Amino acid sequence: MMNIDELITEYQKQLKEGKIQLAYKGIMEFMSGLRSYINDKYDDLSVGSLYFGYMDMSYFAITNTILRSKNLKIAVVYLHQDNCFELWLSATNKRLQASYINDFKKLDLKRYKLSKSMPHVDSIIEDRLLVNPKFDDQLGLKQEVSTSLIAFISDISAMLDQVK
Repeated sequence: MMNIDELITEYQKQLKEGKIQLAYKGIMEFMSGLRSYINDKYDDLSVGSLYFGYMDMSYFAITNTILRSKNLKIAVVYLHQDNCFELWLSATNKRLQASYINDFKKLDLKRYKLSKSMPHVDSIIEDRLLVNPKFDDQLGLKQEVSTSLIAFISDISAMLDQVK
């Protein structure tokens, strides 16, 4: 394992090449544009601020009337290392998250993955959307993510009707 000084030297070396900054900037510009696209296209959704992250994940949260009434939100997540998009159902606190995880254990979750209630896990249900997305087709990618988001919200709403 490298010590922090060795890691910083490697970090500087990578930054001098310039590719990391360009890729990160492209991802953040896309995420900001996706956030705006969803905000402009869907009046019934409330879109939160973009969390840039620590080069691990970047995301923004979305709620609607139903989710907000149950202290839930959907996160549109980009996982940097995996180069993929996911949708996460999340709660406003860990106690509520654990309660929903327990409730959802009783349901058929289709293709969705039920999370485990443990430290550093912020989701209740996850859906992996796109692996190795094509950022060069920005509009197509925004449409694909937003279409998946609307389907996810619909499925989650139906599941919520079954648990509470």
